[in-house]
Amino acid sequence: MKESVLEVPGARLHHFTRGSGPLLVLISGGHGDAGATEALATHLADRYTVLTYARRGLSCSTTDTPALTLATHADDLSLLLATVTTEPAYVYGSSFGGLIALELTTRHPDQVGVVVAHEAPVTQLLPAAERAAAIQDFLTVEEIFTTKGVTPALRWFAKFLDIDPTDREPDNPLRTPGPDHFLNAAVLLTHDTPAIRAYTVNLTDLKNSPARVVPAAGQDSTHIWPNKCARLLAEHLGVPCEPFPGAHNAYTFHPRATAERLHQVLTQQAAEVGQRAGGRRS
Repeated sequence: MKESVLEVPGARLHHFTRGSGPLLVLISGGHGDAGATEALATHLADRYTVLTYARRGLSCSTTDTPALTLATHADDLSLLLATVTTEPAYVYGSSFGGLIALELTTRHPDQVGVVVAHEAPVTQLLPAAERAAAIQDFLTVEEIFTTKGVTPALRWFAKFLDIDPTDREPDNPLRTPGPDHFLNAAVLLTHDTPAIRAYTVNLTDLKNSPARVVPAAGQDSTHIWPNKCARLLAEHLGVPCEPFPGAHNAYTFHPRATAERLHQVLTQQAAEVGQRAGGRRS
């Protein structure tokens, strides 16, 4: 595994590459740094060159200018990808990471081959009343953070996303929170949740992108609104919503099963691209 730091405008991105094969970048959700995708990356490194990183402001990815929009996060990742490959990359992002993946696809479409967006909270697609309730979830968590602190705010996150940390693969034990856990959560609650609330993806650009966008949703999280966002995104794009094992945080709780399903989806997408290219040649 290679560990590096990239200077970008206003920040330094701490990142890792491992494995061999086509490039696949993993984007954590929530306040997850590169460690949040470590187990998933380990299960994929025999088939892909896996790139993991911490967003600006998280852990060793220090910043002088916190990101206030999804565009900043997408541009950071674009610069990072440019140092690793000149070819379109595979991208997997979950939750907030899924939003970053979608924004990367609209802002830098030539850098993306296939993007798998797992339960990205595209609130603009929800019916008005459900969208208002989703926005209120974020407002509530921000208020709890301001008045009561990080731990109660994270509990509210876990409540409305119905996250059960005991629902995990047997060989994937609970991780002890590291020294950056609370600092990273503060970044999420101070800067990122307001950015998510304000964000709207350019659906026209997304639909017209040369990249293949694959919405994905957990089989065990059909009752939460980010799952519905994934299904509505698939309807808008006119593509299937791919089922993934587990619930909202399955990439950290069920990394082995997530890796296998992600490989299936990427292999399927690559085959379809090959078939279309072959049809055009004939």
